[in-house]
Amino acid sequence: MAQKDTFLHLFAGGCGGTVGAIMTCPLEVLKTRLQSSGLALRPVFQVQLGTLSGTSVLRPAPVTPSLLQVLRSILEKEGPRSLFRGLGPNLVGVAPSRAIYFAAYSKSKEMFNGIFVPNSGLVHMSSAGFAAFVTNSLMNPIWMVKTRMQLEKRARGEKKMNALQCARYVYRTEGVRGFYRGLTASYAGISETMICFLIYETLKKHLADNRFSPANSGTDKRPSDFLDLMAAAAIAKGCASCIAYPHEVIRTRLREEGSKYKYFFQTGRLVALEEGYAAFYRGLVPQLIRQIPNTAIVLSTYELIVHLLGDASQ
Repeated sequence: MAQKDTFLHLFAGGCGGTVGAIMTCPLEVLKTRLQSSGLALRPVFQVQLGTLSGTSVLRPAPVTPSLLQVLRSILEKEGPRSLFRGLGPNLVGVAPSRAIYFAAYSKSKEMFNGIFVPNSGLVHMSSAGFAAFVTNSLMNPIWMVKTRMQLEKRARGEKKMNALQCARYVYRTEGVRGFYRGLTASYAGISETMICFLIYETLKKHLADNRFSPANSGTDKRPSDFLDLMAAAAIAKGCASCIAYPHEVIRTRLREEGSKYKYFFQTGRLVALEEGYAAFYRGLVPQLIRQIPNTAIVLSTYELIVHLLGDASQ
């Protein structure tokens, strides 16, 4: 029975991740472009007052292009298909990564329930952190290839590298270690997963206590129950993303080809000194637009499949 439950969580997590990845791929590309140091910043001029001579001067100051401007640039220069760059490795990676994550989360939750107060916030945070650590360690090479493909800029009609060609290029130029660039930033991002699942499980328990959640025993499961879970997942992911977002920018910079960014803290220091602290939140808007519905779709699909197949196996 335990083996069947593990397979159920693997299957449900894989299905949820695949559906979410396909529906939100263009936003993933926009977010990655905005996070990149290769983004062309628009120069504007700011008036600086209070100089020694008593006069004002004009200082150039870089301004990050908006989400719509980046979208328009991609469509005009690279074509609509570029909005789905990296979807191949994303689909190759998202199903096993989500499957591994939810299976590890389920099993570690059982283990931590035997150590800490059952179903407490500490259990949820520990389980989410352990599952994220396992998933990031195993899946980083695939996410590395996906990011490189999304950052590749070629004019409309020019041949772009596919996932296999990109992987070969990374191996040829950087070796095996190249596939693990950005892994330290992914480990730092475990905090986002822990926060997300703490909020989600808390809201889910609250819904269950008020008889609005499929977590209740019984057969009176309604479509509105899963809509409630989608809302809970959206709130949880939105809060977690805003709190822990800077690691995403650092991770993208570490995965750029031939960049000056080498280590996690060195990258953070360079970004802060050269671009200011606001740069740590470049791409946050498309990230929220993408991740909130994506997480809602993934978690609700996961809960639905576990509910349907779990009941069918009883």
